[in-house]
Amino acid sequence: MVAARRFDPDSSEPFPLSRTKVELFLDCPRCFYLDRRLGVGRPAGFPFNLNSAVDELLKREFDRHRAAGTAHPLMKDAGINAVPHAHPQLETWRANFKGVRTVHEATSFTLSGAIDDLWRDLGTDELMVVDYKSTSKAGEVGINAEWQISYKRQIEFYQWLLRRQGLKVSRTGWFVYCNGRKDLPAFDARLEFKISLIPYDGDDSWVEGALAAIRDTLMAPEPPAPTDECEYCDYVLHAGAPAARAGT
Repeated sequence: MVAARRFDPDSSEPFPLSRTKVELFLDCPRCFYLDRRLGVGRPAGFPFNLNSAVDELLKREFDRHRAAGTAHPLMKDAGINAVPHAHPQLETWRANFKGVRTVHEATSFTLSGAIDDLWRDLGTDELMVVDYKSTSKAGEVGINAEWQISYKRQIEFYQWLLRRQGLKVSRTGWFVYCNGRKDLPAFDARLEFKISLIPYDGDDSWVEGALAAIRDTLMAPEPPAPTDECEYCDYVLHAGAPAARAGT
């Protein structure tokens, strides 16, 4: 396991935090503390290579319309009066380990997040954050399941980052949600998707409070107590029980 970068409470240098680490804190403050303060991260998950391929191809597709200054047919079909936005820093903002970055003076954090896309509303000239998602499930896709709160916070955190760049950002973001079809008679060496454009009105008011809570947590000498909701904390708690019984 590669050791994560550790927070030093005595350092005056801004400490880097990605959007995914902020989400980790919201998911489990204890796991976050172990990761960022003690350098013990959660076990890595498997890469979603098919999802990454869908993201890359969508970016190329929307980029063709970005270069031409035209709306993608999906946008036209959904009645969205917008075009993909050609911001000069878009490629940097999309890049992993770079992304949109800002220094938050109140906490001395450098916050970052890599966006998928930006569209410009032709009526208001506001920028709309766009996130690509892909899955394969029966029925229609949506964003209202309890576990999808992280998707919504993702949009909101990107909106917060972009507003700190001085940009006029719409409250409305969009999910380009690709649902792999299972109802076809054969694979035929290709996957087909039904694509839905789903609007979401974000509210980034939670970000400032979350950053203050993160700072307080990192400055504490001990990690927070485990929570009942965290499967990682639950595993660690119960994994020691058989060993303890064996030693009695």
